[in-house]
Amino acid sequence: MNIITQLQQTFGFESFKKGQQETITKILAGKSACAIFPTGSGKSLCYQLPALQLPGITLVVSPLLSLMKDQLDFLLKHNVSAARLDSSLEREQYNQVLEKAKQNELKILMISVERFKNERFRSQLQRMQISLLVVDEAHCISEWGHNFRPDYLKLPLYKQEFNISQTLLLTATATKQVIVDMQEKFSIQTEDVVITGFYRNNLFLQMSPTPVQQRKLSLLKRIQEDAKAPTIVYVTLQKTAQWVSDYLKDNGINSHHFHAGMKTEEKELIQNQFMQGSIPCIVATIAFGMGIDKSNVRRVIHYDLPKSIENYSQEIGRSGRDGQTALCEIMANNDSLNIQENFVYGDTPEKVAIKQLLEQIKITQEPFWEIKMVSLSNETNIRVLPLKTLLVYLEMDGIIKPQYTYFEEYSFKNLQDTQAIINRFQGERKAFISALFANCTVKQKFTYVDIQSILKNYQTDRNRIIVALEYFEEKGLLELQAKQAVERFSIVNKDFDIEVLADEMFEKFSQKESVEIKRIHNMLDFFAADKCLSKQLANYFGEDLDFDKCGHCSHCINGQADFSSPNNLQSIDEYDFQQLTGEFVEQIADKYSHSNLCKYLCGIATPIFRKYKIRQLPNFAKLEQYPYAEVLQWIEGS
Repeated sequence: MNIITQLQQTFGFESFKKGQQETITKILAGKSACAIFPTGSGKSLCYQLPALQLPGITLVVSPLLSLMKDQLDFLLKHNVSAARLDSSLEREQYNQVLEKAKQNELKILMISVERFKNERFRSQLQRMQISLLVVDEAHCISEWGHNFRPDYLKLPLYKQEFNISQTLLLTATATKQVIVDMQEKFSIQTEDVVITGFYRNNLFLQMSPTPVQQRKLSLLKRIQEDAKAPTIVYVTLQKTAQWVSDYLKDNGINSHHFHAGMKTEEKELIQNQFMQGSIPCIVATIAFGMGIDKSNVRRVIHYDLPKSIENYSQEIGRSGRDGQTALCEIMANNDSLNIQENFVYGDTPEKVAIKQLLEQIKITQEPFWEIKMVSLSNETNIRVLPLKTLLVYLEMDGIIKPQYTYFEEYSFKNLQDTQAIINRFQGERKAFISALFANCTVKQKFTYVDIQSILKNYQTDRNRIIVALEYFEEKGLLELQAKQAVERFSIVNKDFDIEVLADEMFEKFSQKESVEIKRIHNMLDFFAADKCLSKQLANYFGEDLDFDKCGHCSHCINGQADFSSPNNLQSIDEYDFQQLTGEFVEQIADKYSHSNLCKYLCGIATPIFRKYKIRQLPNFAKLEQYPYAEVLQWIEGS
């Protein structure tokens, strides 16, 4: 079947959108490619259609559960054999998906990037025929991108390890620097990068900077203009999503909040209700929207500032996908700038924490180093995401090399008698299975597998044990569970000076911090500039438009917007230092540092704050409206 016929018969589209056919043709010709289309321009079809014609499975790496769900719903609606693997699946569902994949009965399998580190999944993946690796939101692989995810850096290695011959990278937001970075990491030729442009003439870009005291009322009035129009209101903090939504509800708006802290089932329910139109207004953090394919979103309103120009472009791109006019309005001004900056400062580890981690590597007696990510985060007081980034930096410096992730604890619930399972086998295999079960500890509900004891008492390897357990579960002989993920790194080089290397690593984080802070200020300058907003936005992503005024942005209609806000804060020097900090200093004891105190006063959570219950102290976030650098200077001078 040719691709035009496939497009019409399977997906019900009469013709391709710009860039789709070119990308699909490259994939079907055996090439790797990169598709950079604006949000809502049909990137997903660039893998969905080829998947039906490729011999094996198309493996799609997606960053969010909501993105997977929305794309999967579309595929199943069009009778495409597709599935996802994520933590929301029941054990039986999970096993059914794996079995279908191994039997080559699936055309598309969706996973998160973290799934590659799962020991059980990796053993299953070796038994699948993968034709194409698709990386959605591919800008996450670049340190120069706005949403760098360290685990994405390992995707080229996974592609090689599992012998996947082709890659398709998809993103809506990539600057020239990020595009080059993506190409190099996946060896994609320049002629195989398809860029369709970023300008959309149906979006009205409105800048309405409003003081925080008036913002709720302004938002309400805007939504009341058409209370049933599908609307997404973006905020920065989870608590803001809750109380803004409650305010709208109290004033007769059918609204609901949405954020990452909610249960998966609740988030899926709200997303479905928004898609179906029963809830027209969602007040959400950036956890909502990625992959949402709702064509008639009429308004995207930023109650707080976006994180960056890239985030802004991605978020407004969720409106007006039906080609009809949509409003994209910024209500925030610079009074919420500090909150955005504080997210950045919270991700910069202290030098003493980096030294602590390096000391662990240095004193390890084995040629390998094993960690539990959350435990190490708590030990060192480095948030999980920057901790992963630090490990990648050390890998790039030749200090460590990731080997694999395994589960420290395997346990099972018998669905058939143990001896009956053993009796299914003969000879050496029977001896091996007998040794496996002999080295298990039976507890109340589950039997715990002592892998080290098996290895000590029987000549075998760890992989054979895991494969056997997986096989027993596949055959319905037992119910298997795995816990306590441990990441193993080989130590490549111990010949480093802890002080010097800690300085180098800290400098990298400091530079990254500076880049991110500058990104926030560049965004504010962008909104406040005396230029056409549509033209500016296109230029930022490397597209040169042949006009000076678009006629559908607030600058073209009303002129330059003023994002400055009056500073009504009292001088920070008027606060009583001892009164604000005394309880914190006493509670945190020997873990005190100027940096920790500054984060406490600015409301920036760190791993150690959980242990010492710091967020429960009365002055947590007391100075969150003040610039971080100003608070730190005040602390150092007090």
